[in-house]
Formats: sequence, C-alpha cells, structure tokens
Amino acid sequence: MPLIDVKNLRVDFETPDGTVTAVNGISFALERGETLGIVGESGSGKSQSVLAMMGLLAKNGRASGQALFQGQDLLSLAAKDLNKIRGNRVAMIFQDPMTSLNPYLTVERQMTEVLEFHKGLTRQQARAGALKALDAVKIPEAARRLGMYPHEFSGGMRQRVMIAMALLCEPDVLIADEPTTALDVTIQAQIVVLLRDLQRDFGTAIVMITHDLGVVAGLCDNVMVLYGGRIMEQGSAESIFYRPTHPYTVGLLGAVPRLEEGNQTLTAIPGAPPNMAHLPPGCPFSERCTLADGHCHSTMPTLEPVGTAAMVLRACHRSPAEVLGVLQGLRHE
Repeated sequence: MPLIDVKNLRVDFETPDGTVTAVNGISFALERGETLGIVGESGSGKSQSVLAMMGLLAKNGRASGQALFQGQDLLSLAAKDLNKIRGNRVAMIFQDPMTSLNPYLTVERQMTEVLEFHKGLTRQQARAGALKALDAVKIPEAARRLGMYPHEFSGGMRQRVMIAMALLCEPDVLIADEPTTALDVTIQAQIVVLLRDLQRDFGTAIVMITHDLGVVAGLCDNVMVLYGGRIMEQGSAESIFYRPTHPYTVGLLGAVPRLEEGNQTLTAIPGAPPNMAHLPPGCPFSERCTLADGHCHSTMPTLEPVGTAAMVLRACHRSPAEVLGVLQGLRHE
C-alpha cells in the first residue's frame, strides 16, 4: 500500500462568478522515501491540491475524491482526528516563513508547542528536541538562537526553522510548498541539499511544489505537470526532463536557461494561463499550444499511458513524435 494515495482529487471554490474548479481529478501515489515534484505556472492548482489534503482550504472551498494516508482518507476525517496527523505524521513547509512563524513568540516556544501537543513532552524535553532539530538543519549556535524571535533570523535561516519545525515529529510525509521561492540561488541550493540529506536520514516522503524546474531536477524522483487544474503529464523525472511528451512540458523546459549553451534565446509560452472560471471546452492548454487543432479546442484529452511500459501518463491529442519534433526544434534554434 502506498504511503500517500490520492485518487481523483477535485477542489471547487464558490465565488460570486460561480463555481471555480481549481483542481480537476488529479491522482498520484507516493511511497516512503520518494519525492514527487508538482510543477506548473501560478494558478495551475499546485498549492490547492495539497491544501485540500491538509484540510486547509479557504472557507469557500470544498474537496472531493480521496487522499489516503496509510489507508485513512484525510478528506473525510473530523478536525480532531486530522489534527493528530497534521503536523505529526504529515507536515508542511509553507512558501513564506515570515508569515508562517508567529512574530510574537520565540522560536523555542513555537517549536516546543509542537512537541508538547503531539508527543506529550514536558517543556524541558521539548526544548531538547527543538535544539536537536535546529542542529539537524545546520543552524549555527542553535542553543543561543532558540530564544530569538523570527525577525532576528535571515530569510534562509527562517526557512531552516520552518523545516526543523516540520521535522520535529519525524513525519512520514513532508509537503514543501514553494520552499525556495523567496531565497537567493545559493540558499536555494543549500535548502535542496538539506532536504535530500534529511530524506536520506529519516526516510521521509516529500511532495515538492514548485515552479523551479532546477529544484525538481535536483531532488525529485517523479514529476506531475499541472495546467488549468489538470494533469498534463506525469512520470519519472528523467522521462519528463529528457523525453517530454506534452507541448506544455516542452514549453516549460524551453523557458529554462541552460548554462552549457552560450548565446541562447529563451522561448516563452505565448499567451496567458486560462481563466479558471471559464475554461475552454477542450484541452485547457489549447489556446496557447502551437500544435492545437479543432479537435484540441473542442475535446478534452484523457490521461493515458505513453507506450506499453506505462511509465509516463499524458493528456494530449497529438502524438509523442509530433511533440518531440517541437522540442528538437527549440533545442536547435
């Protein structure tokens, strides 16, 4: 049985303009020690998919489908039962640590609260656990810094504190929502190495939500590409990066600078992401796709395996060979 097994997850929001479907029928499974990268442009449904799993949707949102954690459906659990899992067996790192940490409490108090609530430790035992967690994420002079407030830390150090808090209870699953977005590239690299080391030491499964394909390449085993709330392509990181079969994946890869090439032209995807309240009747990417025809505009493609091995799933009416031709054209421009 997979550690996490998400089946046909859908997230709807009731708005003054009607119902907006932010996530439309995504499914994935995650084993212990694996890392899944969820990528896509802003508004593609990346964050809402995991917020639904954690029971953290806005009041006007509702989730359907299943999100099984060790056989328990997180979507149907009562708040009391979900709280026993959330932050304990399944933990989350949010994008902006400055808004996630309480500015009025010391780092020590915020960390000890977690262990007192979930593990029933005394304040002294919890402090020792918090100190050990800060040491694990390589925060220098951890004993002195425990008594400091969030504003006294740099952005990179605040993110390390968030990671330490998430790992306090040694969770089975760690969900990281854009954990490197607000950091400079050297700190980003350090955070990726840190997550990889912690995964090796604790065997934690990681769901990494990001728009940074470099982070995905450095950390993830499998990748799910979202657009318009739907899965466009899903498979191993190697397949997605070296043998993409969907025009949207090709577009994302074409917009990434490659250090080994000198003078290069970055190829932007034309147009803008769709209005989620008024999605096109066919493929959500059809209005921006250079390969789209009338069938693409009118009929939604189903998610189907590529070839007989079924290692990659894609939702596209055009053949993989046609998509590969576009990719080769981009690489030779």
